[in-house]
Amino acid sequence: MPTLSVDRVHKAYGDTKAVHDVSFSAAPGRILGLLGPNGAGKTSTLRMITHITQPDSGAVRYDERPVGPWSQRRMGYLPEERGLYPDLRVKEQLVYLGQLKGLSADAATERVHHWLERFEALDWVDKKTEELSKGMQQKVQFIATLLHDPQLLIFDEPFSGLDPINSDVLRDIILELRRTDRTILFASHRMEQVEQLCDDICLMANGQVVLKGDLREVKQRFGTNTVIVRFDGSDAFIDDLESEGAVRVHARSAHRAEMRLLNDTPARRVLQAALDTVDELHHFERTEPPLSEIFVEVVGEANAAQAAAS
Repeated sequence: MPTLSVDRVHKAYGDTKAVHDVSFSAAPGRILGLLGPNGAGKTSTLRMITHITQPDSGAVRYDERPVGPWSQRRMGYLPEERGLYPDLRVKEQLVYLGQLKGLSADAATERVHHWLERFEALDWVDKKTEELSKGMQQKVQFIATLLHDPQLLIFDEPFSGLDPINSDVLRDIILELRRTDRTILFASHRMEQVEQLCDDICLMANGQVVLKGDLREVKQRFGTNTVIVRFDGSDAFIDDLESEGAVRVHARSAHRAEMRLLNDTPARRVLQAALDTVDELHHFERTEPPLSEIFVEVVGEANAAQAAAS
């Protein structure tokens, strides 16, 4: 089955090193999450994978061949920026884009009907793009990405502008595509979506890869140093633990807290503090840290290392 590989790729724009010695691979039947803060080099990397730009050195290969016009015909790319014609109607626009990818007008029309029906959007066919909301436009662009049945799929912030219901529909479709052995690359800032969707991750910072691998294995490397508590009653115990330096709070609401254990604090210390304070303890769990915490820690270390070297 065809695999995507990025091998020691470099890309500079003038004096700015956008991508430096980046390597990773994406396999069929798995979803690779490409993560990183703004300016990390994700977009520059995606542009080289899609053959919009070419690396200064290194290689990008799909199915063991350097990417090029041939691979563009086999891939579907959903960019973060909108790429639709505002004055065209939805159906004519999608049929036109399908034809650009090699479909006949009849085949494109049939597939457009299928996907609009899937999104319960058949009543959009005669609407102009400029008449659609941001979320509707995102769904049209997502359909355009899939029309020619590509084997390599690249989604850059695919859930942008979507409400929770349509986000669920999109997620279900992406998971269906995964089960058909597509090679899928998913770029996002939203860590919870990455955890829901991705099998593997590649985290970039300052143009370099700072962490990569199987998502489950990556999380295990960071240990079970996170505690999740659900409760009713006072949450003053969280402030007390935090002021003692026993925990750092990842996330907090009126009845739930997610904390990282610090300074060799045992989990039972948090449990006892909660039992002594809350009215009712519904859930207590020691687990691996969320991906968002790993992201903050690793990117912070990468930024500190870069600052020390400069």
